[in-house]
Amino acid sequence: MAGRSHLRIRPARLVWITAAAALIASAAMAMRRPLFVPIQAEPRIKELAAGKILVARRQLLDPNFVRTVILLVHHDEEGTAGLIINRQTKVPLSRLSKEMESAKGRSDPLYLGGPVEQSGLMALLRSRTKPEDAKPVVADIYLISVKAALEKTMASGVASSVFRLYLGYAGWDAGQLEWEMGQDAWEILPANAGIVFDPHPESLWGRLAEEAEVQVAGLYNH
Repeated sequence: MAGRSHLRIRPARLVWITAAAALIASAAMAMRRPLFVPIQAEPRIKELAAGKILVARRQLLDPNFVRTVILLVHHDEEGTAGLIINRQTKVPLSRLSKEMESAKGRSDPLYLGGPVEQSGLMALLRSRTKPEDAKPVVADIYLISVKAALEKTMASGVASSVFRLYLGYAGWDAGQLEWEMGQDAWEILPANAGIVFDPHPESLWGRLAEEAEVQVAGLYNH
């Protein structure tokens, strides 16, 4: 599965959060299972692009990605990067206040974005206009990975309904994700703000997995 990517993704570097580290370790122990068993399927590799959603198939049992929903934020011939959008932690952003002044008093939760660069932070923001030092992902959703831009965005009092902060990200080197698609590990859906900022991330995978299965069944029944 996804290893340490060498893409030019540079999350804001911050001091490691003890509470988040403990949470990740305990979650990994709880989900330690064998890797998924490959199933032959028709891959849709050409659909891979920034702004698409990956939904883990039920047979994908890698503990890093079991039951995950990932927004792809970068994809080219060198590799792919994305953020897991449905792993909400119990760690409030206020725990970052020693490293980021603007996080003080914020009760919205930190999310686990993936196993790569887990000492770094990136954010997704929904905005009608492009923020400074932000990368457009899809429609009105932007990726922020520069610390100064993260500070400025949080200092503006942005609502948690349009802003989420992620610890780490998911990364695939060239050809890795395409190979996994060939093993029927992922389904692809178009992204939208309703999915990315879904108010109930704990049930998001189940809903999207069912939707993807219905779509696949419809294709085979025609």
